[in-house]
Amino acid sequence: MAKGKIGVQMMMLKGKVDELGVYETMRRVKELGYSCVEVSQIPMTESNVAELKRACEDFEFEIASLSASLEPMMPGMPGETLSANFDKIVADCKTLNCSFLRIGMLPLHMIGSKEKTMAFVQKADAVAEKLAEHGIKLYYHNHHIEFQKYEGEYLLDIIKNNTKHIGFEMDVHWIHRGGENPVSFIKQYAGRIALIHLKDYRIGQLDMNALASGDMSKFMQAFTNVVEFAEVGEGNLDIAGIMEAGLESGSQYFLVEQDDVYGRDPFDCLQTSAQNLRKLGYASWF
Repeated sequence: MAKGKIGVQMMMLKGKVDELGVYETMRRVKELGYSCVEVSQIPMTESNVAELKRACEDFEFEIASLSASLEPMMPGMPGETLSANFDKIVADCKTLNCSFLRIGMLPLHMIGSKEKTMAFVQKADAVAEKLAEHGIKLYYHNHHIEFQKYEGEYLLDIIKNNTKHIGFEMDVHWIHRGGENPVSFIKQYAGRIALIHLKDYRIGQLDMNALASGDMSKFMQAFTNVVEFAEVGEGNLDIAGIMEAGLESGSQYFLVEQDDVYGRDPFDCLQTSAQNLRKLGYASWF
């Protein structure tokens, strides 16, 4: 029976990496039953890359994908980019036996118009073609901002319809927040997907203390800000439907991610997500 691979998006463990280091963080992830990670917001220093490699060898981990920006999120911002550090990023992929590289979002200065999006598209597709020569595939990760329409077309569809070499990493929470059904939307990108972010969507508790001042504007601000990032299976999304649609559409990796854990230990959140995914019948995907 066909199946995908469930893993962890390490963005939610960046604090643990600072506290424990890469190797011990990976050990804890393995103890929760995961054996696959996507690396994001972890500095790709020589030491961290070496520790990732050591953890992969010692704990039989797989690196689903690494992360890279096309260029700085804002002009002059520090950090590695495909524009300036192409060879180093390719070398990291080779060292970690990783064939998928993902862009987290558009550079901020390229958001705001179709013309700016098209400029990004042309640059990104050219880089994707160059990466393909090294056996590396480039993927784009969505947020809700890509569901803004330009001339009646989603920004995300503009990227898809004007590229030949870029794939897509679908984040189901942000698809839902963008106003689309993740199950049906994933199917529209069949053949262009290899990575999915499993991130649930929950309506949190309304803070009624916002009424105490009698200021209705403060209450309305609280009223409209109750959306939360939930542990997988603890929210309102059709997780089983998402898993099946993703598999059917070509996704290989299903990565648990939670942007905010609201005071919980992220390892506990990952354990909850793993337990719920096993209860849904996906134990063999770990």
